[in-house]
Amino acid sequence: EPQLVESGGDSVQAGGSLRLSCAVSKYVASDYQMGWFRQAPGNEREGIATIAPDGTTTYANSVKGRFTISKDNSKNILYLQMNSLKPEDTAMYYCAAGLPGWLLERPETNTWGQGTQVTVSS
Repeated sequence: EPQLVESGGDSVQAGGSLRLSCAVSKYVASDYQMGWFRQAPGNEREGIATIAPDGTTTYANSVKGRFTISKDNSKNILYLQMNSLKPEDTAMYYCAAGLPGWLLERPETNTWGQGTQVTVSS
C-alpha cells in the first residue's frame, strides 16, 4: 500500500491554473520534510518546492511567484497550487517525503509518490 498518493494532474492551456494533491499515510513521520519534484522527457528530475515541519518553504527559480506549496496538517494532505502555467511546466509531477535537509540533497533516501501528469498546451 503506497504511503503517498497523488492526484490532480490534467491537461490545461497556457496561463491556466491547477492544484495537485498528495495524500500522506500515517506511516510517514510528521517531522519529515515534504516536497514536489517534476521530470519532463529528456530532462533530469527537478525539485520544485519544499515545506519543512515548521512551515518554511523553498521554491525553484523556474516556479517562483507562480507555484505555492502548502500542507493541511489536520487532513495530512500536501498541495501544490500552480498558476500562470507555461508549456515548459509540462512534466510528470511527484510528491516526496524525506528527512529535513535530505529531501533535495539526498533524494535517493526519499519516499515517493507514483506521479501525476501535467500537460500545458500553448
